[in-house]
Amino acid sequence: MPTAAEAAPRLIASQRAWWLKTLHQWHWISSALCLIGMLLFAFTGITLNHAADIGAQPQVTRKQVQLPPEMLAALGHGGGEAPTPQSDDAPLPPAMRQWLDQALTLELPAAPAEWSAEEVYLSLPRPGGDAWLRIARDSGEVEYELTDRGWISWLNDLHKGRHTGWAWKWFIDVFSVACLLFSITGLLILKFHAANRPSTWPLVGLGLIAPLLLLILFVHS
Repeated sequence: MPTAAEAAPRLIASQRAWWLKTLHQWHWISSALCLIGMLLFAFTGITLNHAADIGAQPQVTRKQVQLPPEMLAALGHGGGEAPTPQSDDAPLPPAMRQWLDQALTLELPAAPAEWSAEEVYLSLPRPGGDAWLRIARDSGEVEYELTDRGWISWLNDLHKGRHTGWAWKWFIDVFSVACLLFSITGLLILKFHAANRPSTWPLVGLGLIAPLLLLILFVHS
């Protein structure tokens, strides 16, 4: 039987092999999870950094419709389901929203609108553009405008999580956790191999010092 002195190195080697295997497993799993997201965020990091140099021609779409008399009544002061001008954050009545969806060929959210004595205004921000809906309370005239700033702007807004909704925000959180796991396991794997790769820690240090020097020397508040 091996002595305690002989068994200790074997135990250390066995533990090292187990940790390396586990780290490599988590490293490739996290890298697979965040691969597409990393490509997206790396690309949009470049486009955001050069946003002023990337030209775009916004496409503006305008539509106008007229509310039928029964819908116009729902915009009156008080009564029924129609909000008063003081209820400045009430959504559009469901029946009106459904009618507008069909008339304008879109899908309006059940979001709060801005009610005033003259009009109802609904802001409809979206990634890569903007939109709004205005309803005149006296005449029932409806104006809708959509501005599309192109796919680069759309990708940039995805990068920033601008007007993307809860599902995309959850994706960004999960993606960020996967990136942290990918980076931390990569650092620990580097630690295991650093003894045989003398340039490991100088390169890691360069990755830390370079941005710090840029911040200190060239970035001013």
